[in-house]
Amino acid sequence: MNSPRYALYAVPPADHPLQTVAAAWLAGETDGPALLPDGLGLARWREITAEPRRYGFHGTLKPPFALAPGAHLDDLAAALALFAAARPPLEPVRLAVAALSGFLALIPSDPAPALSALADCCVDAFDRFRAPAGEAELARRRSAGLSPRQEAHLQRWGYPYVFDQFRYHMTLTGRLAEPERERIRARLAGRFAAAIAAPVPLEVALFEEPGPNRPFRLVRRYNSTG
Repeated sequence: MNSPRYALYAVPPADHPLQTVAAAWLAGETDGPALLPDGLGLARWREITAEPRRYGFHGTLKPPFALAPGAHLDDLAAALALFAAARPPLEPVRLAVAALSGFLALIPSDPAPALSALADCCVDAFDRFRAPAGEAELARRRSAGLSPRQEAHLQRWGYPYVFDQFRYHMTLTGRLAEPERERIRARLAGRFAAAIAAPVPLEVALFEEPGPNRPFRLVRRYNSTG
């Protein structure tokens, strides 16, 4: 039987306009958003949003991991509650829709060192709960082509894009080629404009993937007071 995986994400509050707009864009696979960008058909929308929809709207702090032998979800959740309560609130982050490595995402439009520092702490502090990555997972990551620094992170932390290789992003699409990417970026920038006009507050959240290729689900949010 395959074990569930867990991830630590930074997400907007449940009642924030960004959460509402993002949920409408990713929508249910059979429903589709209320209004598709010009020139984007329903089948293509389903294709380009399949992966971000499965992972849920989020920015990664600690990438998905299976629990180490002897580790339990209740212990992870309790440790995360203490962690969140002990940290100062994050300053709200100004976001923009942009292309990143061929896909579209919301990324900080200004430097966000506190957010990067939070991710660094999450990667380190909760690594005791992480089972080592298996050979299949390591091979999958290496197939993308890793730098020596990324390979070192992969071996130590089970994921190549942490610490100095980390870039916070909230994924909106899969990889797109031009000119489609720029056309959809412009439409999404308009759709998200009101929700990201002001800096966005973020909360730490625990998500669970119940089984391979299953949609991630929210386990618990941790607000600025834990």
